[in-house]
This record gives sequence, structure tokens and C-alpha cells, in this order.
Amino acid sequence: MSEFRPAPFLAGGHRQTLLGYWWRRRLRWRLPAEDLVVEADGGIRLLLRASWQAEHAVRPTLVLVHGLGGCDRSTYSVATGTLAWRLGWNVVRMNMRGAGESEALCPRLYHAGVDTDLLAVLDAMATRTPSLAIAGFSLGANVALLALGRQASRIPRGVFAAAAVSPPVDLAACADALGRGGNRVYERHYVRDLKRAYRRRQSRLPDVYETGLEQGVRTIREYDDAITARYGGFRDAADYYERSSAGPHLLGIDRPTLLLGTADDPMIPVDSVIRWPLPPSGLVQREILSTGGHVGFVAPTSAPGRFWAAERVMEFLEPLRPTTPAHAALAAHESSVDP
Repeated sequence: MSEFRPAPFLAGGHRQTLLGYWWRRRLRWRLPAEDLVVEADGGIRLLLRASWQAEHAVRPTLVLVHGLGGCDRSTYSVATGTLAWRLGWNVVRMNMRGAGESEALCPRLYHAGVDTDLLAVLDAMATRTPSLAIAGFSLGANVALLALGRQASRIPRGVFAAAAVSPPVDLAACADALGRGGNRVYERHYVRDLKRAYRRRQSRLPDVYETGLEQGVRTIREYDDAITARYGGFRDAADYYERSSAGPHLLGIDRPTLLLGTADDPMIPVDSVIRWPLPPSGLVQREILSTGGHVGFVAPTSAPGRFWAAERVMEFLEPLRPTTPAHAALAAHESSVDP
């Protein structure tokens, strides 16, 4: 297994978190991509950006799930998807409902508990390629783990593995952490973006979203109390956190899954990640590094943007790739071709 070895002066939770943004800020998706629209429950329409290899039907497909405030252009998804493509995978970058350029398509609000949206994406992709894996980041990591645990019986059989990077599996603990000390800078950033996003959706759907609910909101918990709970079908923020946290559902995961976190993540207390029991099957592997921040993982690596977590994710997934006769024949052909 490749080791995470940042330069000593780059260690530290805040430093790694902020450097992750800095090193990857210019990453863009440069490969051809097909826009796909997937219909989910309740009239939800999800925009996917799919990049297909030649002979894509016998290639594994990696579905990437972004975090809060992200979209298919999020640089951690770009870095991981680019590395996966180099290894011969199809790459599908999912936009959660209303995220990124899908806002015009479906100006709805997403949250950490919308696992049914991911299920709809997996069902749709399973008709195009028989082998699927999931990589989720931050809030998207919670969505992925929630789907794998809570909806295990509904996951397509072709989904053979998953990885969750910086997963906030105890949402209440994470909301509390964001309100402490130096973490308030992250909370102010998220709250500002959430309020702007709510205003845009309200302007598009004035009959659905009430005017002014975001006014006076200063914390993530206040936003979730005023808006997420109201439109997500929860009693309040506490109810939302309890019903949407993946932690209690990890025991239900029935396929190989990597949980990758850090002890110095400023937004996710390490105790909130390690306290949950894992399935006795041993299929779920939890790795907690001493440093790396929140979706930071800045160190020398084969992945773009110095995103070491992408290399670790693919290192975990690659040996699990199903080998069908067609895939074996393709691999044999590729190995016989001179570089």
C-alpha cells in the first residue's frame, strides 16, 4: 500500500484542508463527456457527466459523488476520475439534485440523506455497464455509505465496491465541530454558499420555497433547522442528523468498502468516525491517518493535484475489479500491445 507522506511542514488539519483547495484549484475535466439525465423519485432529475472508454461495456465504471457545495467539476472528483480513467475505468461524475449546472434542470435542495438519488443513478448505470464502484467525498461519502448500508438490498448486484473519503458519518458531531474556534471560517463559507443557493432555488420555484427563510441564519445547524428539515421531511435539524447519518448503518454494508479519514480533520471529529462498529465480515475497512485534513491529503502521488486519497481509493478498488471472459480477453490484448 502506498504511504501518505506529506512534507513535515505541510502536516496539520487546517493546513492540509486549505492546501488541498490550493493545489487542485486549477484542475479541470479535459476528457470527452456525455451528459446523461436520470429520473429519480418525486420528479427529481439528476445530471451526470459520463466519460466512456472504448469497449466500455466490459470496463468497470466509477461513480463519483461530490460533497456539500460541490458538483461534477469539484477538483477532488476531477483528480480521482482522471486517475481512474488512466487505469481504464469509465468515469461518471454525479451531480446531486440541483448541484452545479443541474440547477436549471432540477432546482431542488439536496442533503446528506438523499441516498435514493444515488440508487437511481446506480440503477441507470447498471444498464450500461455490468461492473460499478462508488467513490464519495465528504457529504457525498455519507450519502454513499448510507445507501450501501440502509439500502443494501436495493443496490444493483454489479456494484462491487466503494470508497468514502472524509465521511461525516455522525452529522450532529460535525455540525457541532464546525461551530468551534477556528472552524468557524469553514462554517461561514458553507453557510454563505447555502444561503445563496437557497435564494436561487427560491427565485426559480417561488411556489415551493418560501421567501426569506435563510435570513438571519448564521450556522449550519440553524440552516438545517430552518431549511433542510423543512423541505427534507424532517422534524428539525436533530431529526435530520439522526436519520441521515451513515454511522449506524455501517453494519449493513455487504460489499468491500474503504472509509478513509484523518485524525486532524477540522470538520469531522475522529471519534465520530471510529466509534461505529463495522460488519464482522471484514468487508469494511476503516483507515484513519494522523494528518490529511478534510479532503486534503496533499502529498506526492500519481494522482493529479497532489490528491493522495485518489491514489489510495484506486489502489483499494483495482484488485476488486470483476474479471469476466470479455474483460480478461481485453486485458490480455492490451498487455500484448507495445506502449
